[in-house]
Amino acid sequence: MGKKSLLLVDDEEIILNSLGTDLSQENFDVTLAASGEDAIDLLQDKKFDLVITDLSMPGSDGIQVLQEAKSINPFTVVVILTGYGDMTSAIEALRLGADDYLLKPCDLEELLIRIERCFERQRAFQKIEIYEKILPVCCVCGDLRDDRGVAQGEGVWMRSGEFIIANTSALVTHTYCNTCHKKAMEENI
Repeated sequence: MGKKSLLLVDDEEIILNSLGTDLSQENFDVTLAASGEDAIDLLQDKKFDLVITDLSMPGSDGIQVLQEAKSINPFTVVVILTGYGDMTSAIEALRLGADDYLLKPCDLEELLIRIERCFERQRAFQKIEIYEKILPVCCVCGDLRDDRGVAQGEGVWMRSGEFIIANTSALVTHTYCNTCHKKAMEENI
């Protein structure tokens, strides 16, 4: 697997450059943004696996960067960094979807551990989403299981026509596919 793409956002040039260099050396493909506005522009143009953003910046702040990143891709990992560590801002950032929250200056090793935990959670949520999209079909009779509104695997089994009627606005008509039509014609001859 290639390098993870990372957007680093901070209005303090020394932090932006030093942390950017450190993260580049840790095998991240780092893009730097010196403001929330620049970060939002970059998020709209490029996909990032990870966003690390300062919370307090003039203009668009870290919360706005967080919201933009999550609105584009809810699986983008967003870590908030701040020098102003009050519980209210931490709770607000986490409530809005931040994956983690650290006080500046942060230890690089601690940041890397937190990032890996975030990626582990991200992978778990992606697997859950994939499993939720799978439509269980019986390999013997072709019936489908409708798991909507119940725990995964607890749904009711029904014929495919019933499932389509119950879950779509499509009307069902019975006909032959090309293969079955050909087989039926051969059997009747």
